Amino acid sequence: METRVLLACREGDQSMETRVLLAFLAICLYFLIRAAYETLTFYWLTPRRIKKIMEKQGVRGPNPRLLVGNIIDVASLVAKSTSKDMDSISHDIVGRLLPHFIAWSKIYGKRFIYWNGIEPRLCLTETELIKELLSKYSTISGKSWQQQEGSKNFIGRGLLMANGNDWHHQRHIVAPAFMGEKLKSHVGYMVECTKDMLQSLENAMEKGQTEFEIGEYMTHLTADIISRTEFDYSYEKGKKIFSLLTVLQHLCAQASRHLWFPGSRYFPSKYNREIKSLKMEVERQLMEIIQSRKDCVEIGRSSSYGNDLLGLLLTEMQKKRDNNEFSLNLQLIMDECKTFFFAGHETTALLLTWTVMLLACNPSWQEKVRNEVNQVCNGNQLSFEQLPKLTLLNMVINESLRLYPPATVLPRMAFEDIKLGDLHIPKGLSIWIPVLAIHHSEEIWGKDANEFRPDRFGSKSYAVGRHFLPFATGPRNCVGQSFAIMEVKIILAMLISRFRFTISESYRHAPVIVLTIKPKHGVQICLNPLN
Repeated sequence: METRVLLACREGDQSMETRVLLAFLAICLYFLIRAAYETLTFYWLTPRRIKKIMEKQGVRGPNPRLLVGNIIDVASLVAKSTSKDMDSISHDIVGRLLPHFIAWSKIYGKRFIYWNGIEPRLCLTETELIKELLSKYSTISGKSWQQQEGSKNFIGRGLLMANGNDWHHQRHIVAPAFMGEKLKSHVGYMVECTKDMLQSLENAMEKGQTEFEIGEYMTHLTADIISRTEFDYSYEKGKKIFSLLTVLQHLCAQASRHLWFPGSRYFPSKYNREIKSLKMEVERQLMEIIQSRKDCVEIGRSSSYGNDLLGLLLTEMQKKRDNNEFSLNLQLIMDECKTFFFAGHETTALLLTWTVMLLACNPSWQEKVRNEVNQVCNGNQLSFEQLPKLTLLNMVINESLRLYPPATVLPRMAFEDIKLGDLHIPKGLSIWIPVLAIHHSEEIWGKDANEFRPDRFGSKSYAVGRHFLPFATGPRNCVGQSFAIMEVKIILAMLISRFRFTISESYRHAPVIVLTIKPKHGVQICLNPLN
C-alpha cells in the first residue's frame, strides 16, 4: 500500500514537473513568436505598408535593397563626390554633399522616397508644406528610432533627441538659460573669452606666425564660452569632455550606418566597445562636475545650485524629487549636458569658421563690416545694446548660414497619420528636409544662389522659417539660436576690429559632412594687425 502511494506521489510530482516545463516552454514560445512578429513588423511589414501608401499618391524613389535600403547607394555617391578637394573656392556644394538628392530629384521630382536601411524617408523641398509640418505638427512629429539609437551613446535623450511630452518638459526647463536678462548677462563672459583668444593670436604673431587655422581657435573659444556661461567651468576643465565628445561623434556616425541590421547595436564589435568605453568616460567626467555643484549646496557653501543651465537642471531635479516625481534624473541631466556641450560650441564654431572664410575671400564686405563696427562702437567695448545696430554683420552671418548651414538636413518622423497639403503622411514615415538644397535653390534665391551676396538679406524678400531654415522653425526651433547669434556677432566684431585677414594660399576648399558641414582641412587665413 505504502509503495503504491509513493509511486503515485512520484508520478504526481513528475506530472507536475511536466506541466510546469510545458507551461514554461509555452511562455518562451509565446515571447519568441511575439518577438519574431514584432521584428518582422518593424523591419518589413510597416515599411512596405508605408511604401504602398506613398506609391498610390505618386511618390516613388530608388528601389531599396533588402534591409540596407539605399545606404550603399548614398555612401557610394558621397564617397565619389567628396573624394577630391574642390578646384576653387566655389559655394556650389549641394552636388558635392548631397549627390543622392541631385540624382534622385532629377528622376523622381521634388518628392521622392529613399531608404536608410529599413527606414523610409520622404525627401520634401516644397517650402509651404515644410512650414506647415514644422509649425502645425510639432507635437506629433519628432526624431525617429534610428536617429535616437544612432545618437544614444553620444547625446542620449537630451533635448535634441527628445519627443512628445519629454521634449516639451525639457524645453521648458532649459529655455530660461538662453533668454532675456540671462542672455544679456553672458555678454561680459563672451567679451572676456574673445579677448583671451585675440591675445593668443597676437602672441603667436609676435613670434613670427602669420598663418592660422582659424577653426581651431574658434572651437576652443566657443567651448570656453559655453563652459563658463552654462556650466561655470573654463575650457581647461572641460576640454577633456569636448575631446571625448568629438571622438564619440565620429564613432557614432560610423556605427549608425549598421542600425539596419537587427541587434547590431548589441554586437561586441570594435565600434560598439569603443563607443561604450568613451560614453562611460564622458559621463564619469560629467558626474564630477555635477557632484561638485551638489556638494557645494549640501555642505552649505552655496544656497542654490546656480542659475546657469546646470543649476536649472539640478534645481528641477530636486523639485521633482520633493514631489516624488522622477521625470528628470541624473542620466537625463548628463544627456542635457552632453547635448549643450556639443551643440553649444560645435555648430557655433563652424558658423564662425565659415563666416571668417567668406569674409577673408571677400575683402570689400570685410571692410564694410569693419567700418560699421567702428562706427557703432566708436572705439569702446561692444555692449549688448549695440548688437542690433550691426545690420551689415547680421546680413553676413545670415548669408554664411545660408551657404553653409551647420546641418544639411532637418529630419522629422510622423508619430500619427497627418495631412500635409495634398499628401497623406502615414504614421512611421520620416520626412527629411534638405536644408542645404533649399538654401541653394535658384528657384528661391535666384541665379546667384551659389554666390556670397549678403545684401540679399537687406530686404524682406526671403521668408525666415520657409526659405531660410538654419535653426529650423516653429516650436521645435533651436532653443539656443539667440545665444549663438549674439556670441557670433561679438566674436566677429572684435576680430574684425583688431585684424585684417585674407585666405591663405594653403587653404584647400573641401566641405564634408560629419553630422555637420565641416572644412575637411580646416580654414587657413593670414592675419594682419590693424594697429
